[in-house]
Amino acid sequence: MSRRRRVIKKEIRIDGRYASPLVAKLISTTMQDGNKSIAERIVYGAIEKSREGTDVVDPLETLNKAIENVKPRLEVKSRRVGGATYQVPMEVAPDRQISLAMRWIVGFANKRKGIPMEKALAAELKEAASGQGNAIKKRDDMHKMAQANRAFAHFRW
Repeated sequence: MSRRRRVIKKEIRIDGRYASPLVAKLISTTMQDGNKSIAERIVYGAIEKSREGTDVVDPLETLNKAIENVKPRLEVKSRRVGGATYQVPMEVAPDRQISLAMRWIVGFANKRKGIPMEKALAAELKEAASGQGNAIKKRDDMHKMAQANRAFAHFRW
């Protein structure tokens, strides 16, 4: 029997400007201390700045491409078998892929000190969309870890 309770899925909200659930989720991930209006300003500004210098017509194209590039396909989870703990590679559920990608992008944008969050998030989105940056490196590291531990894949259940 599972030790954890089942997760209750929340209804998917959409944001006011782009009518996109992806942007609404990014706003929620960016938000700190319940300041949603500030998070909205940051995200909307970052989306606009991330498409500057490109000939992209759709404002969400850069965001969608960045999230698609950063999404991890595999991750490792700890399994305790007979007193030993193994890192078992597992496939990542689609909802978790998006959550991890957004968390990494926002987290690495937050770590960029000395520049405003709006510019940092825009730069991180641009880099992720082009297949570079810290979030892409994090995804690659996670895939390498899963690849290195594929010998323990038979412990998956």
